[in-house]
Amino acid sequence: MNPASSRGRRPLRVRAAGAVVVTALGAAALVSCDSGGDDTGGPTFSERPTAPDTASFSGDHPSSVASAAKSAIASVQASASSAAASASAREAERKASIGAEVERSRQAAQDALKDVDGKGNALSEVGMTGKPLADTGGLLTVVVTITNKTDATASYAAQVDFLDSSGKVVETQFVGAEDLAPGERKQPLAISRQPADTPLTPRLTKAQRY
Repeated sequence: MNPASSRGRRPLRVRAAGAVVVTALGAAALVSCDSGGDDTGGPTFSERPTAPDTASFSGDHPSSVASAAKSAIASVQASASSAAASASAREAERKASIGAEVERSRQAAQDALKDVDGKGNALSEVGMTGKPLADTGGLLTVVVTITNKTDATASYAAQVDFLDSSGKVVETQFVGAEDLAPGERKQPLAISRQPADTPLTPRLTKAQRY
């Protein structure tokens, strides 16, 4: 073997061996990056991202919030409807109570005047004024003012007749005031139930203190 030839080829072997070592180290580095082993020195990546775990989220889902809002609105509306119905019922009860009291007072006045002859003993304590038809829906309404001018508590009954244009009595209404203290005054209403277009004249026919 030619010594010169051997010396000339030795550097080639060294360089070739070095290339093999570099290649092996590179492959090992690639394997380390791709593997999911114990190496935690660098981040790992995935081509397909996974969906987030919604179980770990805090707060309510938007659909739950919307449903809760609808329920709250419905509850408020139901409460408002219930309150309106209750108010209407109370108003109806109030009107019924007033109507019952007016009817009771009317009946008491009629009973008190049943056996009274003439004009009674209290015409000077009872007066009448009319209300504008615009304020009464066209119905003829008389304000009967009853004033206790005595020095003792007293009750009063009054009879109001409604006369047509010929002077004929076409309707009679009774009003009263009970247990008026001395100087006390009340103003019940005598309302005609005749058609609004019927010309009528009210007349205080009787007034009795009892």
